[in-house]
Amino acid sequence: MRSRGRVLFACCAVLFAAIVSPSTSQAVDRDGPSGRDLLEQGWYDRPDPAFTGIRDGFQSSASLAGWRAASVPIAANAGDFSPASYTGFVHWYRNDFTRPRGGPGVSWTVRFESVNFRATVWLNGRLLGKHVGAYLPFELPANGTRAGVNHLVIRVDSRRGPDDIPPLSNRADGAFDGGWWNYNGILREVYLRKVKRLDIRYALVRPVLRCRSCPATVRIDARVANVTGRALRARVLGTFGARALRFRAARIPRHGTRSLRTRLRISNPKLWEPGRPFLYSVRLRAVDGHGRAAQPYQVHTGIRSLRVNRLGRIELNGREVNLRGAAIHEDSLDRGAALTTAQMNQTFKNLSDLGATVTRAHYPLSPYELALADQHGILVWSEIPVYRMKSTLFNRPSIRERALRMLREEILRDYDHPSVMVWSLGNENASRPKRGLKRYIREAGGLARRLDPARLTGIAVSGYPTVEKQSIYTTVDVIGLNDYFGWYPGPAGSIADRSGLGGYLNRMHSDYPHQAFMITEVGAEANRHGPVTEKGTYEFQSDFLAYQLAVLASKPFINGAIVWALHDFRVKPGWAGGNPLPHPPVNEKGLIDDTGFRKPAFDMVRQIFGATQPFR
Repeated sequence: MRSRGRVLFACCAVLFAAIVSPSTSQAVDRDGPSGRDLLEQGWYDRPDPAFTGIRDGFQSSASLAGWRAASVPIAANAGDFSPASYTGFVHWYRNDFTRPRGGPGVSWTVRFESVNFRATVWLNGRLLGKHVGAYLPFELPANGTRAGVNHLVIRVDSRRGPDDIPPLSNRADGAFDGGWWNYNGILREVYLRKVKRLDIRYALVRPVLRCRSCPATVRIDARVANVTGRALRARVLGTFGARALRFRAARIPRHGTRSLRTRLRISNPKLWEPGRPFLYSVRLRAVDGHGRAAQPYQVHTGIRSLRVNRLGRIELNGREVNLRGAAIHEDSLDRGAALTTAQMNQTFKNLSDLGATVTRAHYPLSPYELALADQHGILVWSEIPVYRMKSTLFNRPSIRERALRMLREEILRDYDHPSVMVWSLGNENASRPKRGLKRYIREAGGLARRLDPARLTGIAVSGYPTVEKQSIYTTVDVIGLNDYFGWYPGPAGSIADRSGLGGYLNRMHSDYPHQAFMITEVGAEANRHGPVTEKGTYEFQSDFLAYQLAVLASKPFINGAIVWALHDFRVKPGWAGGNPLPHPPVNEKGLIDDTGFRKPAFDMVRQIFGATQPFR
């Protein structure tokens, strides 16, 4: 079958060259290496309900029979809210592209920013590789590209089990489990990346700032790969703002990598912070021993410092913060999780209109969204989707290693975004962590601090008064509390009465006096007008949030509060979320609904946020 597929590709190449135009354009995210061509046109997709696509040769046939025109990013099941859509299925995607000109010494890589969930990739009928997991990018060597039309084929399997990250399963009692809708697709951009001899894989820019008026030291670590078959001497040239950078040269073995480092002292740095989010431009280029330059690499970053003082206060650039914001989900009624740049721009416009200085998601946001956060001066609680996983799962080394790999990839990808404030290790896992989960928290916190000592570590937990002090949480910098006092009943009705919130917060601060506290979720469903005492009404939501935000404002040890959520989004079949008149599967805790309607709570929250200064 494989050899027959190659023959079909060869026979049809001339025909496709006549009908397919070059399908690349500039990268969506301005940061990173140049030479990234966005595969924007020439996409097709097709279902595989019987899981017979590989047997039937979807990966190798040049024929377009059975394929339909598509655009990427794409979620194949956007708008399909059936149980089968949620639990997952197999779908195929294909791109017919014309390779840009390369020249001697050029190699090619295909880069996927996010595929949910299991991806198998072929190029011109040959297997390139496989990847498991969404929200973070992966690259595969694509040296099998050729002049004329190439055929990139991706099989995506969105079925997940209880030991995947994030988990998704049908529970033994027949109920669905999972935190948000499971969209099958290529959910972010796909690039064809050109590499010539040397490749800057990443550049980590770490600012060190002792005080607001102090000089800053900027440390830069450029990871350079030699993609040739012989050793090369390499150096990096570059600028930080208007200042020249000087790196020491190094010998890089064939197909090896080396870190080239430098540092720069800035006497009067312009700081990044809410209200004044100044960004420096960093431009780098790797050069071999013969003076031949590789693809340029660009970063926009900021100088700022983060620490937790002995009173449990987060200090940004030496000032205690008092942050307010709303969480976001990459979800829309028409596109699922495959958002357009226009939709992401609108999200951050809404956050800015709300007066937000912080946001959060349950998974790593797209690089484009993080760049928007940088530009708007909105801090980010950045989290990997270690979500509601049992402690016993973490007894397995493979589970811990998978989560740690995801955390490492997130940190290396997002290191240069000054908006990222916290590396969160997970959300609402076991309230009383046992051995396996404790080990994961210790290992993940240690990894984050080794990779990035300039940021904070955190974890989000359910706010339950029935849970006693857990010593493992003293190993992180920030504890995120998900506050639903007065909305959900909680264990034994422990959070049914909202008046218990203040006392609970005081107890938590007493239990963890040196940890910083953030409210990582607070919200109530709303989809209609009605009595203020009736859950699910706009009036109840407004009153609920006004009360909660007032209590939080009275606690100086609360460093910030994040309303759950900015927009409505889809969760799982049958979702009610505590609303007596729900619209499953929509989580309607958003301040804005799917039509763009700003619920009455939006303006009320905006007034409160507008009166709250981001620094104490």
